[in-house]
Parts: sequence; structure tokens; C-alpha cells
Amino acid sequence: MDFELTEEHLAVRDAARDFTQSILLPGVIERDEKMEFPKDQIAQLGELGFMGMMVDPKYGGGGMGALSYAIAMEEFSKVDSSSSVCVSVCNSLVNYGIEQYGSEEQKEKYLVPIARGEAIGAFCLSEPEAGSDATSQQTTAEDKGDYYLLNGTKNWITNGNSASMYIVIAQTDKEKGHRGINALIVEKGMEGFIIGAKENKMGIRASDTHTLLFNDVKVPKANRIGEDGFGFKFAMKTLEGGRIGIAAQALGIAAGAYELALAYSKERKAFGKEISKHQAIQFKLADMATNIEAARMLVYKAAWMKDQGMAYGQASAMAKLYASKVAMEVTVEAVQVHGGYGFVKEYHVERLMRDAKITQIYEGTSEVQKIVISRGVLKD
Repeated sequence: MDFELTEEHLAVRDAARDFTQSILLPGVIERDEKMEFPKDQIAQLGELGFMGMMVDPKYGGGGMGALSYAIAMEEFSKVDSSSSVCVSVCNSLVNYGIEQYGSEEQKEKYLVPIARGEAIGAFCLSEPEAGSDATSQQTTAEDKGDYYLLNGTKNWITNGNSASMYIVIAQTDKEKGHRGINALIVEKGMEGFIIGAKENKMGIRASDTHTLLFNDVKVPKANRIGEDGFGFKFAMKTLEGGRIGIAAQALGIAAGAYELALAYSKERKAFGKEISKHQAIQFKLADMATNIEAARMLVYKAAWMKDQGMAYGQASAMAKLYASKVAMEVTVEAVQVHGGYGFVKEYHVERLMRDAKITQIYEGTSEVQKIVISRGVLKD
């Protein structure tokens, strides 16, 4: 068992770390405050190849593995989860879904521009009445022969206004249940496709989260991904990999908060000495470091299993469940270590605490992860 990172992994980590400190950190507080999408930063991430890390080079990607991707996600998320979630959606959901299950025409038209950093994609599964219960899709895609007539509402959609293409999960045949669901590629600007207001969120405030409305949108049959009725399986398989990205994001949020708390504890003095010399703080730092390292092992293992071609659904669920729990616990403690300074925006940890919560909710709540894990445990 080899725990050493390869030269590629180290190079990715260093490049992501440098980018985070030099490009993402400046202005991150203001972008959070104003809910300002990091358009320029995302464009630069695209130019550097981070928006298509795992895509085959023949489609304009970097050809890297899931572990390299997880390492990059961790670094970005130490400072700016509003940017890292955009990286995650493009890599884990949109790129993976199209490359794995799309036609060659779809790959050339939609995958290549995203992999090259020239466009952004979105993944549209959640609805007002169907979040965790993805089988209860109310959005319909009525088969009209050579096209589908799309009607319905999707909400909490990351990159909702910034994307140029959207993978939309919709019900074609209700009698078939989850076997009657399709995945369709919708382009921005299609007639009847309306982008709703941006959500005013607690965390990841700069990310571009919108409600999307579809009113008699005509989607060509050529834009269906996979066979008729493949949509639900497509969504579930894609989300398995998505969990690795969000687990890595949670890991990064925790690690970023810990690093800030550690540095602060060596500077701040109380009762005549640095607070890092008080056992109460030492024990907090010890717990934080241990839990982060345990989360990192779960995240890296899930990514490694994906790279090895092994079944990784249960591992990715465990990684997301645990890393998101650690993110919440560590960020709360990081604020506590900072005391009153942790409660103000200037010191960053309060933002990380707000950002942490969403990692327990999106791409499958912690409760859904427990369902996935328990099914795997009881199957044997």
C-alpha cells in the first residue's frame, strides 16, 4: 500500500495551491458579500486546464485521474468554495456524464468547449418537490417524435446563469417510474427556457445558484444522452463520482479552517502566553488535525478506487458523509479558537463555517449517503 503522492499529484497540488493564494484569495470576502460570481477566476481556471482535468486529451482535457482532481478541489476549497463548486460540477457531473455516456457528436459539441475552459455546464436534477427523492421528477419531456417537449422547474442549480449548456433530468413515461426518465442536453437561449432569480444563500454565496423554468422547450432527440429511459441510471452513476468532488470540497473547507486556526493560535496571546500553549487549544487542534487526516484518507481512497476501475459508490458515499461532518465540526471549532475575531468576516473562518453546511446537503444529503452505505453493508 503506497501512501506517497506521485509527481503528477504533487504538481497539481502545488499549481492549485499557488492559484488559490494568488488568484482566489484576493477579493474572496467581497465576492461572498456581494454574491458576485467569480467569472474571471473561473476563466483562468479553464485556461489552466482545471475545468477538464479528467477528460481524455482527444476531447481537450487533461487526462488526469480522480485523485489529482480531488487534490485540486481540496486546495481551491481551503479558500473559495464558490469557485470550487463550479469546478466540481463541470468535472464530476457534466464532463463525466457526457464523456462516459454521450454520443460522439455530443462530445464534440458540448464536452470539448468545457474541457478547454471555453464554456461552463450545469447539471439539473433537483426540483421543488424532488431533492433527495430523485425518482419523483415532475419535469416532463414529452416524446413528440423527433424532439422532446420539456416542461417543468429545476431549482438549486449551480452555474444556473453562467452555463451555456444544461443536462436536464426529466420524466418521459410516468408509468415506467424511474425507467421512464431521460437526460437531455438543453442549450441556453432555447425558446421557452427561462433563468430565474439568483438564490441568496447562507454559504457559497458567490456561486451562481438559480431556479430554471422550462415552458414548452423543444429539445432535439439528438440531445438525449443514452438510450430512452436511461436518465435515472445516468444521474445516479454520475452522482457517485460527484460525491468525491464534494467530499474533497468538504475536506478543503476543514483543512483551510484548521490552517487558519493553527496560525492564529501561535500569534494570539492570553494569560501571558500564546494560546497554542494552553492545553484547551492544543486539544482542539489535535482533534481537528486527526479528523481531517481521517477524512483525507477516505476521500483519497474513494478517488483511488475510481482511478483503478473499482466499484466506488459506497466509498464515495462514506467519504462525503464523513468529510462533510468533519467540515462542520472543524469550522465551528476554528471560529471558537479565533474567539471574537472568528465572528467577523475579515478573518475568513466564519465564511468557511457557512460554506461547510452545504456539503452535508447537496449531491445527496448525509441521510441519503447513509442509505447508500447501509445498502452496501447489508448486501453482503
